[in-house]
Amino acid sequence: MAAATQASRGSGAPRASLPSPKMAAPWLVIAVGLVRAYLAKGSYHSLYYSIEKPLKFFQTGALLEILHCAIGIVPSSVVLTSFQVMSRVFLIWAVTHSVKEVQTEDSILLFVTAWTVTEIIRYSFYTFSLLNHLPYLIKWARYTLFIVLYPMGVSGELLTIYAALPFVRQAGLYSISLPNKYNFSFDYYAFLILIMISYIPLFPQLYFHMIHQRRKVLSRTEEHKKFE
Repeated sequence: MAAATQASRGSGAPRASLPSPKMAAPWLVIAVGLVRAYLAKGSYHSLYYSIEKPLKFFQTGALLEILHCAIGIVPSSVVLTSFQVMSRVFLIWAVTHSVKEVQTEDSILLFVTAWTVTEIIRYSFYTFSLLNHLPYLIKWARYTLFIVLYPMGVSGELLTIYAALPFVRQAGLYSISLPNKYNFSFDYYAFLILIMISYIPLFPQLYFHMIHQRRKVLSRTEEHKKFE
């Protein structure tokens, strides 16, 4: 669901000029890393290893974006931003990093590509808005490409978690069994299943919210063109 919340966050331009261009740069680094690795290998399989370190570093650093939203630097919902950033960090560290066996799964490429394209578009939108010169193509891309990128990212996230399940169960990863002195138990395997189930009610809500935003924003643009 990390792929979805990003596209549904604030539709306006940022109120401060510095963060947006800088925050686009990490995703450009990841995009270039993916392309270079693909050209070098001639295959899209196991490309995760080529961008593993920058992805972990930059996405973990994105925790600061929650603060940016809270103090008004970026015009996005603090709740949606927190959910999106934390879910990404969880997927990267608690699933992909912790379960080495899934790192060769092609599903990782799905959500990484979706995240990367979404972020580059989003920060391009912010940057051009700051310059008071927003090309219609970028505005259209921000409110249209999610139609493909959202299902693509969500599919990648779900498939990666699903691929991790048997290894989590076999190793008892992050699980706490009874008896113990705290009289507390935790089943990480069941927790991951619950996370996957949570996509069912959240997916359509966020998706149709984004569809509604698209109609509102782009129709407003078309009306403005008519009066020009």
